[in-house]
Amino acid sequence: MPKLKIEDLVKIKEKATKTTSLREGGPYKTKITVHMGTCGIAAGARKILDSLMKEIEERDTKDIFLTTSGCAGLCSREPMITVESTGKAPVKYIELTEEKTKEIFDKHIIGGNIVQAYALAVGSERAV
Repeated sequence: MPKLKIEDLVKIKEKATKTTSLREGGPYKTKITVHMGTCGIAAGARKILDSLMKEIEERDTKDIFLTTSGCAGLCSREPMITVESTGKAPVKYIELTEEKTKEIFDKHIIGGNIVQAYALAVGSERAV
């Protein structure tokens, strides 16, 4: 098997992004990713996931896609979620509790306003 070049990795990433990104007019307007590496789980990510599932179910929202991922690389800031809304930069929220998550759900996911107090970053990180 030949060695992969940086250009090959960029192409793989672009292809994966196209298949997993939110599309204008698609069924989902918001994607929430709960980072659930072992560090996230140990810090309470399971409670955050449960809290989000409860909010989605209670409000009967059909345009929110809830998923999980592994570690985001910031173990000391767990539990974390990333909120991606169609046409907007992703927002990474850190050091969450169930109460903070509910506030983020109300203000950002439903209301469209970033909760600055819990946000670590707005936009995607990319290694060059």
